Amino acid sequence: MRAGMRIRFPLLGAGLLALLAAVWGGLIRMGFQWPALQPGWVGSHAPLLLAAFLGTLIGVERAAALAPRDGSQGGLALYSAPALTALGGLALMLGATGPAGWLFTLGGVAFVALHGVMLRREMAPHTALMALGALSFLGANLLWQLGRPVAQAVPAWMAFLVLTIAAERLELGRLLRLGPAKRAVFLLAAVLVAAGALWAVFDLASGYRLMGLGLLALALWLLAYDLARRTLRAEGVTRFIAASLLSGYGWLALSGVLALLYGGQAAGLLYDALIHSLFLGFIFSMIFGHAPIIFPALSRRPAAYRPAFYLHLALLHASLLWRVGADLAGWAPTRQSSEACSRAR
Repeated sequence: MRAGMRIRFPLLGAGLLALLAAVWGGLIRMGFQWPALQPGWVGSHAPLLLAAFLGTLIGVERAAALAPRDGSQGGLALYSAPALTALGGLALMLGATGPAGWLFTLGGVAFVALHGVMLRREMAPHTALMALGALSFLGANLLWQLGRPVAQAVPAWMAFLVLTIAAERLELGRLLRLGPAKRAVFLLAAVLVAAGALWAVFDLASGYRLMGLGLLALALWLLAYDLARRTLRAEGVTRFIAASLLSGYGWLALSGVLALLYGGQAAGLLYDALIHSLFLGFIFSMIFGHAPIIFPALSRRPAAYRPAFYLHLALLHASLLWRVGADLAGWAPTRQSSEACSRAR
């Protein structure tokens, strides 16, 4: 087995463990009377999900794309970023918050270096956006390590994920041969997202609102010009991917609107509605949509498409609609029920 293949599965397994711990802690935070297998899971919901799970998942995917095709040992260094974030997640699950913070920060440094390799191979708008997302990931991890409130680190984690996905869609957008004006609008919206994340460190309310403007602009652009609009007319897995992406763009637009209206929330129901519209509605729709492509590419094994794929996508959106509606209406017990449905998908 190739060296890169041998390391991918343990890293992905560690990332999935971090996801399970984040879900467990999130349910307890919601008020469910579940045993706290590790007390730190409750307070570390965000870094477990965003740094340990998503950071590792994206890091493995990026390293696999850059690794030498001949399976040589030289590609192993590319996996240092997801290896560090995976170890950080394991440390956090064991209650070692301090070492976890340093591992996440070092993982962020390695992630930036990984994107430096990408930029040397291809200097283009989409690789520059990915590099900007990597810097946002490092910034978020560093803020959390320095003991800043999670609410201040969350905008940078948002920017990391949004810019990473936006860059991938921009790269695919080259197939549509969009004009320079449309591309300029897209890049301006992405820059607003990054600028809002940076400004949130100094002024949370203004930073969130600036980011919200960028999120909304990106969502409207993607809904208008993304390739998924055309592939929605296809069949099978291609249509499922398009449906996942387009529905996710709707949640991205909602998160932008909520950030514009309620920017500066650091806790409470409105904060819950904002961050979960983006992290669950947008990001997990993207994960569902890209999974039929990414996981077979990582495992080198084909994955059969089933129409039942729409069930978990529908459950995601239905439970999140319930949750966000309850947040905006102030109905805490309804939120708890929706969370149970959402976690079960």
